[in-house]
Amino acid sequence: MPAPLFQPGDSLTVSNATAVLEQGLQALAQQQSAIDLALVTTIDSSAVAVLLAWQRAAGARKQMLTFRNLPDNLRSLIALYGVDPLLPTDAGDHPRDR
Repeated sequence: MPAPLFQPGDSLTVSNATAVLEQGLQALAQQQSAIDLALVTTIDSSAVAVLLAWQRAAGARKQMLTFRNLPDNLRSLIALYGVDPLLPTDAGDHPRDR
């Protein structure tokens, strides 16, 4: 049985990126198929790196991973860096389905 849906706290910045990354990797190890970012309000570019790392880890495990409730500021950064096709959200398809 999968663990409860993983939700990072309200901040995902360089100051806590390593710890949040590890928490998410633990959730993936427990067969999580989604990460809910509804609580995240403070971000920097580290947040994008963390999401990409989670996606790579899920791919290595042959797991599907979806990101839910991305805040607008994070969606903007993802689009700015041009990695939105690599990060499936609840508002789009999974890259493997294309």
